[in-house]
Amino acid sequence: MRAVVQRVSRGSVEIDGSTVGAIGAGFVVLLGVARDDGEADAAWLADKILNLRVFEDEQGKMNRSVVDVRGGILVVSQFTLLADCRAGRRPSFTAAADPADAERLYERFVAILRGSGLEVATGVFRAMMQVSLVNDGPVTLLLDSRKAF
Repeated sequence: MRAVVQRVSRGSVEIDGSTVGAIGAGFVVLLGVARDDGEADAAWLADKILNLRVFEDEQGKMNRSVVDVRGGILVVSQFTLLADCRAGRRPSFTAAADPADAERLYERFVAILRGSGLEVATGVFRAMMQVSLVNDGPVTLLLDSRKAF
């Protein structure tokens, strides 16, 4: 699984002009599911995101997690994170999981995050969405359950 994690002051997802998910301060997570991903990948990535210490403490140091600050998490499925753009001009998506497996693991990932007790909002799997956010910092992190980078 791959994720782009952005610390935000707010984030939302719209479909056809209607807001389907929104949070205040916390994380917007763009999530891509790879062909060989499984439950362990979802669990590892959720735990990593919940415990990343990238929120400021009283001294202004990044020393608090999203759990510590009781932030929200907005999760948006994005298979294009698995795109291979090394050859040619058209991305290859062969590394992305098939839609049924991807949706199952996306839902599992969201369920693990919700188990933390935090507010967790989502987009709609396989829908065309407009994602809005205000990146706080800016802080943007790339995570991969296979530790590819």
